[in-house]
Amino acid sequence: MKKITPVFYISVVVTVLFIIWGIIPKSVLPHANMDNVTTAIQTFLVNKFGWFYLITTTVFVGFALYLIFSKYGRIKLGRPGEKPDFSYITWFAMLFSAGMGIGLVFWGAAEPLSHFHNPPYGDAETKEAAKRALTYSFFHWGLHPWAIYATLGLALAFFQFRKQSSGLVSSILEPLFGKYVKGPFGTTVDFIVVFATVFGVATSLGFGAIQISGGLSYVFGISQSFTVELIIIAIVTVLFMTSAMTGLNKGIKYLSNLNILLAFALMVFLLVLGPTRFILEMFTNAFGEYVQNIPSMSLRMAPFDNDNATWIKDWTIFYWAWWIAWAPFVGTFIARVSRGRTIREFVSGVLLVPTIFGALWFAVFGGSAIDLEFFQHANIIQSINDMGEETALFEVLKHFPWTTFMSLLSILLISTFFITSADSATFVLGIQTTGGSLDPSNKVKFVWGIIQSGAAAVLLWQGGLNALQTASIIAAFPFAIILLLVVVSTVKSLKEEARRIEMLKKK
Repeated sequence: MKKITPVFYISVVVTVLFIIWGIIPKSVLPHANMDNVTTAIQTFLVNKFGWFYLITTTVFVGFALYLIFSKYGRIKLGRPGEKPDFSYITWFAMLFSAGMGIGLVFWGAAEPLSHFHNPPYGDAETKEAAKRALTYSFFHWGLHPWAIYATLGLALAFFQFRKQSSGLVSSILEPLFGKYVKGPFGTTVDFIVVFATVFGVATSLGFGAIQISGGLSYVFGISQSFTVELIIIAIVTVLFMTSAMTGLNKGIKYLSNLNILLAFALMVFLLVLGPTRFILEMFTNAFGEYVQNIPSMSLRMAPFDNDNATWIKDWTIFYWAWWIAWAPFVGTFIARVSRGRTIREFVSGVLLVPTIFGALWFAVFGGSAIDLEFFQHANIIQSINDMGEETALFEVLKHFPWTTFMSLLSILLISTFFITSADSATFVLGIQTTGGSLDPSNKVKFVWGIIQSGAAAVLLWQGGLNALQTASIIAAFPFAIILLLVVVSTVKSLKEEARRIEMLKKK
C-alpha cells in the first residue's frame, strides 16, 4: 500500500477505539459511556455556540455568492484550456448523489410533516404552519449546506488542479501557515477530516439500512430486525466495495446517473398522480418566501423564547453542524470530479442546481404529505410516531395509485443512494490517507470500506448510531474554524493567481 501517511494509522486506531467504546454496555460505564459523553459535549456546543454555527454558515453562503460574481469566476480549476472530466449531467448526478441524496429520500415527507405539527413558531396544523413547513425544509436543504460544500470543494479543486498541491485539506492552509502544515498541525487537520467522514458515513449506512428494512417490512411484511439490517449492510458493502474498486469512471459514475434517473422518475410519478396543482402552488409560494426571508432565517435566534430556541437547536443548528461534519467528505469528492470547470461554473452548479432540485423534491413529497394531513385528515404523523420516521415515505405512497410499484422504486432508490454515498466516501478516505493521491490503492479503500460497514453494523446492534452521529457532529466545531481559515487562505491565493494572470497578459 504505497503513499500511506500517518493520518491513515492514527485514524484507524482512533476509529477502532471509538467503535469499542460505543459497544461497551451502559451498565459497565454508567456515566462514561459513549452516548452520554458525546451527547453532553454536543449539548454544550449547541447551547453555548449556536450563534457561531449560524454566523459561520452564513459567511460561507456570502463567500460562495461573492465568487460567482467576482473577477475570480473566470479562473479555471485546472490548467488553462483543460476540459472537464465529466458531462454536466454526470457531474450534477455525482455531486448530488454524494451530497445528500439518501437524506432527501428519508426526510422528503417526514420533515415537512414534523414542521407542520411542530412549527418553528406560530400555531401548529394551520395554513401558515403548512407554508412554513416547506419554507424551512427548503432552508435546511438549500443554499446553506451546498455553500459549505462549495467552499471546501472549490478550495480543494483550486489548490490541487490549479496550484498543483496535494488533495489534502491541510494543504489549502499553506498560504497562511507555511511549513507548519507539513507537521503535527497539518496531521491534526487531516485527521479531523477523516474522523468526521468515517463516522458521518457510517451513521448514514446504519440509518439507510433501517430505512430499507422499514420499506421491505412495509411492502413485503418482512419483520424489522437486526438480522435483516445486518444482511442489508452486508449486501450493500459488497456492492459499494465493488463499485469503489472500479473507480470514478465506471461504478460511481454509472450509479450516480442511475440515482438521478430513479429520483426524477419517482418525483414525476408522485407529481402527476398526486395533488399536482396544490404541489406546484405550494412550491411557488414556499420558494418565494424562502428567497425573501433568507437573511432573517439565516441568523434567527430566540433569546427570549425557550420553546423557539429549542426548535432552532434541534433543527437548524443541528443541521448546520451535520452539514459541516459532512463537508470534508462531500467537498473532497466534488472537488475530485470538478477538474476543468471554471470557478463561476463550479460554484453556480454546486450551489443552485441541488438547491432547486431539493426544493422541488420537498414540494412534491412534503406537499403531498401535507395535503393528506390538512385536507384528508390522514393522520400520517401518528403512524410515523408509532413505526418510525423511516416509514414516512411509504405511509405517503400508500395513499396513491401503484403503491407497491412506487414503494419498490423507492427502496431501489434508497439502495443506490446508499451505495453511491458509501463508495464515494471510501474513495475520499483513500485520498485523505494517502497524501492526496487521486487514485488511492484498492487495499486502502478496502480497509476503509470494512471499517465504515463494521462501525455501522456493530453500533446498530448496540443501539449506538445516535452516539456515533453525535460524535461526528462534535468534529464539526473545530472543522468550522478550519473552514473559516480555508476561506481566508483561498481568497489570498486567488488574489495572487489573479495578479499572476494579469502579468502574463501584459507580456
